[in-house]
Amino acid sequence: MAAMPGLPLHRAEEFLDPLNRALKEFQITTPPRVAAFLAQIGHESGSLRYWREMWGPTTQQRRYDPPGALAAALGNTEKGDGFRFRGRGPIQITGRANYETFSAKLGLDLLAHPELLELPEDGFRAAGLFWQSRELNRLADQDTDESFEKITRRINGGTNGLADRIKRWELARRAVGLQ
Repeated sequence: MAAMPGLPLHRAEEFLDPLNRALKEFQITTPPRVAAFLAQIGHESGSLRYWREMWGPTTQQRRYDPPGALAAALGNTEKGDGFRFRGRGPIQITGRANYETFSAKLGLDLLAHPELLELPEDGFRAAGLFWQSRELNRLADQDTDESFEKITRRINGGTNGLADRIKRWELARRAVGLQ
């Protein structure tokens, strides 16, 4: 868990088996894929400390609720959907539309129980499915700075936190023998 600075050992041990199962299920199995995945979820979750988006609500979070373009893009149709379907899991799945899609594909009722994404097994599986659905293994296989930035854009919609993601990626690359 080199890409997770500050993660206590007992938490790393708790996460190891569900993480490994998700990596295998979603073919995140080569050193470049594992390094990129761990770096990205490490950033998104604050070294796996935050499995639920902190809620202010901030100005940005207020835009999660309808009406508005961001709410529509997230598939949030009802007042309160922003809070209910806020980012969860190690990759921070966000929005009613994503929760609905992931419910069907993972066989979970995330619309009725969004908190399932806060459980290691379900959270890592959702992160793996998100990764696979955005074809991030293909980009990770390139193992270049440019491809890593493209991965960040597909996860985040921009380059938010890119410096931290790159630092984590470098740590993870060393841990899996790429540097």
